[in-house]
Amino acid sequence: MSGVNKVILVGHLGKDPEARTLEGGVSVVSFPLATSESFNKDGRKIEQTEWHNIVMWRGLADVAAKFLQKGKLVYIEGKLRTRSFEDKEGIKKYTTEVVAENFTLLGRKTDFENDGVAKPAPKDLTATAGDDNIAY
Repeated sequence: MSGVNKVILVGHLGKDPEARTLEGGVSVVSFPLATSESFNKDGRKIEQTEWHNIVMWRGLADVAAKFLQKGKLVYIEGKLRTRSFEDKEGIKKYTTEVVAENFTLLGRKTDFENDGVAKPAPKDLTATAGDDNIAY
């Protein structure tokens, strides 16, 4: 029996996507995404924020680098991946990331403007990994 590895997040970018090009011309972007939930405790409203490391590859990374910015609200679907690496002191560390398979930029039309000039993005820009015909 196979398992299911599916993550769905709606949150705000903590910073602009960091774009890189790897060997062979493969594009990758990464950024932190904040999700928040509120609850009442002892009559007080408590907000709890979680930070998620998001990674996007190839064409999806290219679209993300073009349209995503710090503070933007985005819907992301993907899967969890844990990888290891060695830090500067040679100590093995682990990190868990969400490898995005698609995203939808959410928000009001005014959210797509920069200095009063509209960007060429619809209200709900959607991009999917492996989609060579992404409409902007």
